[in-house]
Amino acid sequence: MKRYVSLLLLSLRLSLSVGAAYRWDFVLQGGLSLAWTVLGIIPLYVALHARPAVEGWSYEEALVVVGWFTILKGVLDGGVNPSLVAVVEHIRKGTLDFVLMKPADAQFLVSTSKFEPWKIVDLFAGLGIVVWAFMLLGRAPSAIGVLVAIVLLVVAIAVLYSVWILAVAVAFWVVRLDNLSYFFNSLLDFGRWPVGIFRGFVRIFFTVVIPLALMTTYPAEALLGRLALRTASLALLGSVAFVLVGRLVWTRALGRYTSASS
Repeated sequence: MKRYVSLLLLSLRLSLSVGAAYRWDFVLQGGLSLAWTVLGIIPLYVALHARPAVEGWSYEEALVVVGWFTILKGVLDGGVNPSLVAVVEHIRKGTLDFVLMKPADAQFLVSTSKFEPWKIVDLFAGLGIVVWAFMLLGRAPSAIGVLVAIVLLVVAIAVLYSVWILAVAVAFWVVRLDNLSYFFNSLLDFGRWPVGIFRGFVRIFFTVVIPLALMTTYPAEALLGRLALRTASLALLGSVAFVLVGRLVWTRALGRYTSASS
């Protein structure tokens, strides 16, 4: 465990060094990220502001979901996407050998090979949106609600990572994965809306198949003090299932890998 922590810290340090070498790019990308975050609030403002609650969600409460979505998007674009998009190129070119030959778990190495440090702007922006939402509500979340939300944040990151690992594993069969990654990112954008506003199959899809509810709506409900204990428990069990499935599929997919030297 100590070795893997050291490897993670080393990768973070290298990514920070690269980011520091291009300071103006860091500032520019951070500014653009902040601008996109602000623009992302506009549809919610138009749809819900100064209007009756939709399926039990007022504008201020839905704003908590947007904040949580922004935090999770920062984790995806800053800590998950850079590494796992790079491994697709390794698979396509047959150069994954350089990773497999190292004395450490291949999934860990490909998942922590690169980070985008400027995406920390999204994390702070998301926290700012959550704080702003509760200021509009005129109250603060309970200590228990914050604790449950933090636990669900870890759960959401685990699920998000596992879903992305499943998508990347497809590259062992399909090789080119560009359209699938765009499709996945487009689906994730629906996470900025409370899952309760969707109906029928769409709601089931975003709760079970691509569990956006678990990633953004449930943590927001925990902060708002309206998440049932049973729902939180099922979310935890669901995350464990996703992690196990992701690991199993990754292991099976590695068996299909053909290196450049084969």
